[in-house]
Amino acid sequence: MVLGIETSCDETAAAVVHADRASGRLRVLSGIAASQDDLHAPYRGVVPELASRAHLERIQPVIRRALADAGRSLRDIDAVAVGHRPGLIGSLLVGTSAAKAIAWSLGVPIIGVDHVGAHLVAALLDADPCRFPAIGLVASGGHTSLFTMSAPGAIELRGATIDDAAGEAFDKAAACLGLGYPGGPLLDALAAQGDASRAPFPLSRVPGLDFSFSGVKTALREAVQRPPDGCSAADLAAGFREAVVGALVRGVERALDAHPAQGLIAGGGVCANGLLRARLGALCEARGLWLRIPRPHHCTDNAAMIAGAGALRALAGERDGLDLTAQPLSAMVRGRRGPARRTVP
Repeated sequence: MVLGIETSCDETAAAVVHADRASGRLRVLSGIAASQDDLHAPYRGVVPELASRAHLERIQPVIRRALADAGRSLRDIDAVAVGHRPGLIGSLLVGTSAAKAIAWSLGVPIIGVDHVGAHLVAALLDADPCRFPAIGLVASGGHTSLFTMSAPGAIELRGATIDDAAGEAFDKAAACLGLGYPGGPLLDALAAQGDASRAPFPLSRVPGLDFSFSGVKTALREAVQRPPDGCSAADLAAGFREAVVGALVRGVERALDAHPAQGLIAGGGVCANGLLRARLGALCEARGLWLRIPRPHHCTDNAAMIAGAGALRALAGERDGLDLTAQPLSAMVRGRRGPARRTVP
């Protein structure tokens, strides 16, 4: 029974996940998140100091609610998992400090979790075990990366964005179109009303398995300033979404061509996008592969994925000490290339 805590950016979240020792199946018993969207909306982006102060105010009530919803008390918890990297350092410190205090008081292990790898574990929550190897795609506001996975926790980086992440590009595009915050869901809703063929944007041509979204973002800004004849804001949004989703799907296709796999795991906030989910589904069906994508509420930052990733480490006999530190960078993407890594080394 693992309590998960997530405070890497602007969501104060806690969850309780039960891991079956025999099968490794991860069952979510509860998941609570306190959003800060209204707090940061006037700035069209996350203000780090405001985020960390809000985490301080909300962390204890959120943890209490997660335990209550799961029908458990702290005495039932076997380990505490916390997202300790990457993220805003002030926000990470709140969650890491809370996790240390709870683990110390209960005398149970504390387990650090890399947020990027946890996005892939999110697709395994409340799901049957998968056959590996697999390709992993993380597409979020801060990261867009491709991985090979020989097991749920054995992950190796194969490609990443060289500039903006896909979610970051969506948010900037939404701001360019005068939409609100957070921009990704609003742009997706507007795109559903448009015709992408009226506003075709170029796909980035980056060698290998890397991504780039700065060019399509610039193309959108120029199109907003000088709209093509008969092209609406909805058409521009649809064209932009088509280009970003197309780049992600093409990257997955290249990864599947280069690395034998039996399936695909996708995670991160951008994977809540309906068009991307449909395209990845069609791709896997055409190739006879299985596909795991989290439910939309588990695509965005959440504590269930942290608890799940921590449970996998606990089942493997791994744990950290009370000297666990908050780190602003991910060990899974630092250096761009490296040997196979567990979800959290």
